[in-house]
Amino acid sequence: MQYSKSTDYALHALIHLASAERRQNVGIKPLSETLGVSESYLSKIMSKLRQDGIVRAVPGVNGGYELARPADQITFLEVVQVIEGRQHLFECSNMESNQHRLLAEEESDDRYQADHDSERCVCLVKQVMDGAERQLNQYLQEHTIQSVVDAAVAAGKFPANKK
Repeated sequence: MQYSKSTDYALHALIHLASAERRQNVGIKPLSETLGVSESYLSKIMSKLRQDGIVRAVPGVNGGYELARPADQITFLEVVQVIEGRQHLFECSNMESNQHRLLAEEESDDRYQADHDSERCVCLVKQVMDGAERQLNQYLQEHTIQSVVDAAVAAGKFPANKK
């Protein structure tokens, strides 16, 4: 599994915004120069983040972007889901094969059976993959933009007098 470069740029842009001086927004041009990405590509990423309420666009000559919420309320999971989408990472594509039937177990769910009048099979491979995805999502949910800024301050990478 690999996240897109858009997720990389989104996370780095948010960390940059979180570390900017208090009440200072950052223009797209300096932000794109800092990240080493084109303004047009970064604008598309920032637009997604704006639509989901993670950043706010500040209009005007000295406009730019700022965080729409405190950095400790923006999780890595939220950013990944905005950029990558909210679909599951694994879908069992071999539902009709003999191998799938061998690796499936019947699940008794009275509500499901009432609707479909048959037993539902759950793929054991999918169960493992879904478990891994839950753990990854939990880990990403526990880490915020602020936690990275705090780690950078502790390591002496950012001055401590930032947002």
